[in-house]
Amino acid sequence: MKIALIGYGKMGHAIEKFARARRHEIVSIIDIDNQDDFGSPQFGSADVAIEFTTPGTAYDNCLRALQAGVKVVSGSTGWTERIPQLKDAMAGNPSATFFYSSNYSIGVNILFAVNKYLARLMNDFGQYDVEMKEIHHIHKLDHPSGTAITLANGIIENLDRKTAWTENENHSANELLIEHERVGEVPGTHIIRYKSPVDEITISHEAFSRDGFALGAVVAAEWLHDKTGFLGMDDMLKF
Repeated sequence: MKIALIGYGKMGHAIEKFARARRHEIVSIIDIDNQDDFGSPQFGSADVAIEFTTPGTAYDNCLRALQAGVKVVSGSTGWTERIPQLKDAMAGNPSATFFYSSNYSIGVNILFAVNKYLARLMNDFGQYDVEMKEIHHIHKLDHPSGTAITLANGIIENLDRKTAWTENENHSANELLIEHERVGEVPGTHIIRYKSPVDEITISHEAFSRDGFALGAVVAAEWLHDKTGFLGMDDMLKF
């Protein structure tokens, strides 16, 4: 498979490592200093582009790749409010293909499923309040993390007493508090706590490196080869 990389920071390098190890060809690498390469024959020859950039550039990067006729796997966070706009841009083009996840780690996606199930169980146990904390490296620009927002939405959709998430410590009872912390080079830790007056139930995921995210993105690109439309990890993993 021919892969284009959009973004060549630490994640881009990790993705390149796994892609080459799985015998894929990297035909184009686009970073901040060579944006004109979106129009190059090399980029246009890619079967799929894997995009990990920044909240401020992700939408334009994904749109330009789709306009070049290249399938896109995106893992950038902090820009999801523009995804409906991207869907609108894809409308009318039956071959347009876009895969998005806030987190490509298989372990995190297992956590997503467990999180939803636990939230449904907790409808019967009103004595437990729930809150969340996410910890990432100091270079991460957005907060809360995209993974934390996905987890929060999973709780809100399944736990009747929570209707919104917030980062405000002075929150109302129906709001789910998400705390964030930026420390060193932490790849990503997410913790969900259900606390009652007498005990606490905790589920969490701690990434040891970026490798799980990078490998998951390459696996998603492989899975996408015969697919079209707007897709995500739920479509691929079918939990």
